[in-house]
Amino acid sequence: MDLINRLERIPVNKFHYQLLFVTGLGWMFDAMDTGIIAFVLPTLAKIWGLSTPQMGYIGSIGLVGMAIGAVLAGELADRFGRKKMFMATLLLYSVATGLCSIAWSFESLLVFRFLVGFGLGGQLPVAVTLVTEFAPAHLRGRFIVLLESFWGLGWLAAALISYLVIPRFGWHVAFILGALPALYVFYIFHMVPESVRYLINKGDFVAADKIVRRIEKQAGIVSPDSLMDAGSAGVEQMLVPKVKISFRELLQPAFLKRTLMLWCLWFGIVYSYYGIFTWLPSLMVSNGFTEIKSFEYVLIMTIAQLPGYLAAAYFVERIGRKATLVSFLGSCAVCAYFFGQGGTAGVILVWGSLMSFFNLGAWGVVYSYTPELYPTRIRAIGSGWAAAIGRVGGVLAPTVVGVMLARQSGFEDIFLMFTFVMLGVAGIVALFGPETKGLKLDEISKG
Repeated sequence: MDLINRLERIPVNKFHYQLLFVTGLGWMFDAMDTGIIAFVLPTLAKIWGLSTPQMGYIGSIGLVGMAIGAVLAGELADRFGRKKMFMATLLLYSVATGLCSIAWSFESLLVFRFLVGFGLGGQLPVAVTLVTEFAPAHLRGRFIVLLESFWGLGWLAAALISYLVIPRFGWHVAFILGALPALYVFYIFHMVPESVRYLINKGDFVAADKIVRRIEKQAGIVSPDSLMDAGSAGVEQMLVPKVKISFRELLQPAFLKRTLMLWCLWFGIVYSYYGIFTWLPSLMVSNGFTEIKSFEYVLIMTIAQLPGYLAAAYFVERIGRKATLVSFLGSCAVCAYFFGQGGTAGVILVWGSLMSFFNLGAWGVVYSYTPELYPTRIRAIGSGWAAAIGRVGGVLAPTVVGVMLARQSGFEDIFLMFTFVMLGVAGIVALFGPETKGLKLDEISKG
């Protein structure tokens, strides 16, 4: 039995849950650093006298870094390993977040937020690729949605830090707390293994065999006496591709349709997410709520993300990636429309919470869906490019909202725009997205 089949036959055990938790904490720290800036912006606007376009630039510059980071880290992860890039990107964005605490001007903060974005954008596709390549086929979608659910915990942590820390200790301390995940790198080094599929793809069967044996032991499965007994060396050596990792392969006929579909999906969901949630505290303030009350409402909306992830984790293996994604995106579009109509505080809170529920549930499915559509040799670079195209939408959205606010556009116009974007993306996925539920990675990624 070759190494891949040995890996596929291992039932879910302590190793899988430990990997999910360790990478999930890294994911949570990503979200915490991303969320902190959204809550700091209203305070900085008052202290530094920032215009709404300048606030939009602060939100957008991190997305520029994320786009570049996603592309470079994806390619480097396919060349040098998932684990190394997971550690490097986490260290980068944590240190850069700490540097934000000493920002002395609008321009200096832009530089530091670019570095934060570079690290964040690099880590996300690498982390999801790593977990995807270890998760069993029948639960792979659920595992990735649960991984993405740590994003909700990170935003919750950011909301709590902002609600409890900023009013009492100032915005500097919030950024200092965001630097603490740098210490987590040492834990990752000892606890996270390299991807077996990556090692096989590079021809390092001995290292791959050691990792598979370790997981088999935890699952109570008896390993072959030797690597040769497993039938791995000869058979899998022939499976190692001799082609150079290249962006061009993403646009070959075998992958073109799914690549373009993923790019549209990522652009739309990132555009809507960062356009809405980067500005949400500020939009609430501009709509007449106090800063503290806005933080309270956004905190409640953030909590609604968690059941959204759990619902998506359930449906993604019951009705499939495609159906779950289309239904959640469509529902989010409806909620965005009614949220934009305004009304009483209670009405805004209900529609805002539902919008958060469906938007983040859809995010979980996107991260599950994307790496499944490419083979091992280009999985990280394919995921990285999809994420990078998405960040273009993330760069545009905060700036577009800032310009709309500067032109006196109201809640209604802004959220009507997001409604149309999400409906369009849902339609593209419905028409062109393949279903991957229950299939092994090798079965999906043949093109």
